[in-house]
Amino acid sequence: MDLRRAKEIASSPVMAHVTHDGHQVYIQSVDDGSGKARVYHLKNPDHRYEVHVGELTEEHVVH
Repeated sequence: MDLRRAKEIASSPVMAHVTHDGHQVYIQSVDDGSGKARVYHLKNPDHRYEVHVGELTEEHVVH
């Protein structure tokens, strides 16, 4: 994922389907300087961590 898209998702009120290492995550914030996003797994919201936005994947879910 690129930095611009990660920032769009973080600021959107609509939940996007984003994964990191096969786990669905929520993007809490994005740091322009480091290119990292602060995320947490949806199944473990107390465990927050940072990853490079390039490690995130947006899945397009068809309903």
